[in-house]
Amino acid sequence: MTVKLDALEEHLSTRSYVEGYAPSQADVHVFKLITEPIASSYSHIKRWYSHIRSYSAEHDALPGTSTAGQAFVQAAAEPAAPAAEAKAEEEDIDLFGSDEEDEEAEKLKAERVAAYNARKANKPKTIAKSVVTLEVKPWDDETDMKALEESVRSVEMEGLVWGASKLVAIGYGIRKLQITLVIEDELVSLDELQEKVAEFEDYVQSTDVAAMQSMSAISHNSSSDLMDLSQNCK
Repeated sequence: MTVKLDALEEHLSTRSYVEGYAPSQADVHVFKLITEPIASSYSHIKRWYSHIRSYSAEHDALPGTSTAGQAFVQAAAEPAAPAAEAKAEEEDIDLFGSDEEDEEAEKLKAERVAAYNARKANKPKTIAKSVVTLEVKPWDDETDMKALEESVRSVEMEGLVWGASKLVAIGYGIRKLQITLVIEDELVSLDELQEKVAEFEDYVQSTDVAAMQSMSAISHNSSSDLMDLSQNCK
């Protein structure tokens, strides 16, 4: 069995998961059928694949069934029946059709294609974005959390906007940084972002994506709009 990559790419352009708002067996089912490397043209699949891979240890325990994932799976292609194809071609041939009718049909087709392309060109481009909650754990209770947060926020990437944050107690006087961010899915890789944050090894012990929610925004949204969204979607 193989995955219908084009259908899956379109589906994930406005969603974070194959089904619902959290990882499920549907994601695991499709994930296991995909073998890397994934072509760069499938940016949404690459983002989703990286996210589901982070749940590898929990795959068997995730809820749901693989039923939804079947929509993006196809069996090996069967060879077309030559006789049926030949018959269909014969039926398409009109031995008594006029050249004038063919020209009119082609002209009408060209006009419809031109009208469709014009409407498509004027349609605002939709950019897939996600709101992410990132957790950053320090080494111990003596770690300077203010310096840690300043270091995290110093990471700059095209398509990345930092949002609200708070410190969450995790025991023994240690607190972790929980920070919200908005990313453009085609521009920002969460794996790369986490690697950049991990480079502040004087403060950072580890990072984890605690939550991720897909959203849609029109291409002319400003940075201030994205900041408001990151505050509200925390």
